[in-house]
Amino acid sequence: MTTIKMKPVDAVVVGSGVVGSIMSMELANAGLQVLCLERGRMLDQQTDFAKPFVYDELKFDRHSDVFQNLSRETVTVRNNVSQTALPLRELGSFKPGEAVGGAALHWGGNARRFLPHDFELYSRTVEHYGKSFIPKDMTIQDWGVTWDEIEPYYDQFEQIYGVGGKAGNIQGQIMPGGNPYEGPRSREYPNPPTRATPQGETFARAARELGYSPFQGPTANQTQDYINLYKVQMLQCQSGGFCSSHVCAQGAKANGVSAIFPALLKRENFELRPRSNVIRVNTDSTGKQATGVTYMDARGRQVEQPASIVVLASYCFNNTRLLLLSGIGTPYDPVTGRGVVGRNYSYQAGGRVHVFFDDREFNPFIGGGQVNTSIDELNGDLIDRANLGFVGGFYVDTPSAGALPIKSKSVPHGTPRWGAQWKKAVAHNYRRSLGMHLHGSCMSYRQHFLDLDPTYKDAHGLPLLRMTFDWNENERRMLKWGYEKGIEIAKAMKPSSYDTRAIPVKYSVVPYQSTHNIGGAVMGADPSTSVVNRYLQSWDVPNLFVVGGSAFPQNPAQGPTATIGMLACWAADGIKETYLKKPGSMM
Repeated sequence: MTTIKMKPVDAVVVGSGVVGSIMSMELANAGLQVLCLERGRMLDQQTDFAKPFVYDELKFDRHSDVFQNLSRETVTVRNNVSQTALPLRELGSFKPGEAVGGAALHWGGNARRFLPHDFELYSRTVEHYGKSFIPKDMTIQDWGVTWDEIEPYYDQFEQIYGVGGKAGNIQGQIMPGGNPYEGPRSREYPNPPTRATPQGETFARAARELGYSPFQGPTANQTQDYINLYKVQMLQCQSGGFCSSHVCAQGAKANGVSAIFPALLKRENFELRPRSNVIRVNTDSTGKQATGVTYMDARGRQVEQPASIVVLASYCFNNTRLLLLSGIGTPYDPVTGRGVVGRNYSYQAGGRVHVFFDDREFNPFIGGGQVNTSIDELNGDLIDRANLGFVGGFYVDTPSAGALPIKSKSVPHGTPRWGAQWKKAVAHNYRRSLGMHLHGSCMSYRQHFLDLDPTYKDAHGLPLLRMTFDWNENERRMLKWGYEKGIEIAKAMKPSSYDTRAIPVKYSVVPYQSTHNIGGAVMGADPSTSVVNRYLQSWDVPNLFVVGGSAFPQNPAQGPTATIGMLACWAADGIKETYLKKPGSMM
């Protein structure tokens, strides 16, 4: 196949989601000629997702083409190495994006920071409980950065995304109304918090009775009209529901399309090329210097794009797969425990308590993606795990996201699954129930990893990525404890009944759980256990930066997006302030 060679650029950014849009803007602002390559198409919120057509749950939640097209590229999945992995043919457990804006086009807006504890999980666990407390197959590790170093970059992300919330800890001073257990913040959120709904108030009263400190969870759905750090205006959320898995026609949900590209596309030193599927990072004869990337364009032509800096800013699966396809870094071997690329893949544990009432009603149809009332006492250093026997924790919330007509049909256990009695129960309980969500962490393990599948290939004949993952006893023990705490809160609400989901025995890709896949190209201070250093710079190829959820050594409870955005701000600053002044290893 003939390869077309393009003119060199200063930096090529692979992916246009949370990381790609922020990295592109920051590097362009530094004066670099930046090219962003996106395998999906360009969208226009006002026409592609015009009202009222955007409120089509079947089209956008089940069949939306802003999700990854599995007919061209998918992942293969197995629970353990003794199984044969099979291709994922229908999106269920998670929904990676495939359009300009990436998966953040359809995220719910959960913009929580991690806790200081989360970045030093291994060290703090050993300090408190000793090395023997950590299971032998658990491969958790510190991130290589501290809270004081990265907090300003959380703040920067929040200013870009217009995050609304109420601070609970400003420079060490506990503030009423916020989360008193969060890490110290530089300043207040840029936007005010959401208002508690009747469901949230019901949860908050019960939580306070039990000694908890409820607060309104932070959101990247604008709580007022807002002009962000890049002078882009976003409009206030109208609480119309249809948020998670949907693109916001209002432009109130912050992502690259609504918050960054309106300003970035005006820059003469920036170019966006949609429908450009990168298949390889190119290196010189030494293998120690990236020379650019090769991609397939919309016409099926192979294109070489030279660049002085390469930034992999795509979803965790694709970041890891591109490293493996390009022969950069040593692939992880679960038998020996050696190698790094594909190591420490993890996901997100969680559960739900459904609470039903006969004596009160709500309006569940009205809501936004992250209108929720939360508690954080079951998380971080607050837990004494000595007698609990697990590493990790939860935050708990009661969301009011807008109860979608098809999938929001909570009924008590024992209800027939179909027929007249089922219909009667759906009608009765739609306005008389609420859900408490347990958002749990998930640790990394020696036997959970990503590699290239030896059998299945994509539309270009390249090996698919293979996932090996299952739930472990640590997470099942954590979830059992979380349900005990959740049931205590449910009982304090004085409901007519409540029920819980079963604790899963095996991981399944069928039901949707979260688009919170992480790991595979983790960051750290030791090149024998990490792909990138603390600046998200490849240990092997110093002009290659791999940024995103792929860098997480394990998954804390709060949801990854704000931390992914923070890492983009952190890595971009490292490139601007250190790498450009003296190209080479920053460690």
